[in-house]
Amino acid sequence: MMETITIGLVALALTWAGAAGAGDDSDKQNETVERMAQEHRGDAPVANPVSEAAPAVPVTGETVVYATVDGRSVKGYLARPEEGADGLPGLIVIHEWWGLNDNIRAMTRRLAGEGYAALAVDLYGGRTAEEPAGARELATRANDHPPQTLSNLRQAFGYLANDVGAPKVASIGWCFGGGWSLRTALAMPRTLSAVIIYYGSLVTDREQLATLEMPILGFFGGRDQSIPPAEVQQFEDTLHDLGKDATIIVYPDAGHAFANPSGRNYDPEAAADAWQRTVRFLADKL
Repeated sequence: MMETITIGLVALALTWAGAAGAGDDSDKQNETVERMAQEHRGDAPVANPVSEAAPAVPVTGETVVYATVDGRSVKGYLARPEEGADGLPGLIVIHEWWGLNDNIRAMTRRLAGEGYAALAVDLYGGRTAEEPAGARELATRANDHPPQTLSNLRQAFGYLANDVGAPKVASIGWCFGGGWSLRTALAMPRTLSAVIIYYGSLVTDREQLATLEMPILGFFGGRDQSIPPAEVQQFEDTLHDLGKDATIIVYPDAGHAFANPSGRNYDPEAAADAWQRTVRFLADKL
């Protein structure tokens, strides 16, 4: 059983100044991180054949410098189809709380194989985690510095739009990255073309959500205690009331990180459905 709700679009304007505080909710995000730590007890990013699935078409991948934060270069992973790589829509790919690891690189290649210039960002300064305590530390540190984290993401957008030449750019993220995918949209409500949130920390404030002008797609697990179902419902209801173009999917029997094939919470059925919906959404909106 699955709930699917599609909501119509109403475009609302916002000045850039109003978007400046999009990431200034680190306490709330860190509360979610604490709950995520409980959901990830005993979990680890372990590679398996599903997590290493080949993209639909051959792609190329390379490490690129896409930003400078606090005077330090930030390296990400850019993947594009081998054929017809010019003028493709861009994707800001935001990693889970484990960091920019092999699973995220594989997912970035898989997204690129659908016809996108996909840039996996690094919000952890080159570090990754292999166990929940380390991931919790890295996620908390990034949440505690919202100006730097948002600068990182804004520059990722600029890199795709200006250096890569993407005519449209969307963001997608999972877990920790799902929360920052939403906050990227709140920081760039007029320029981001679409946003996808996989079980990330939510913002339910009506005034902030009213600024969003892009289509929204969200996936959540009904058994995920890090993103409470009541909060997902409030998020959905507020978007509905505002007349936004949003589709919120709840998989009642799935838990947190259900779409991560390299983790122990993987739900193949929910993950497969979410992937197909993601592909269709991006094709339609970009």
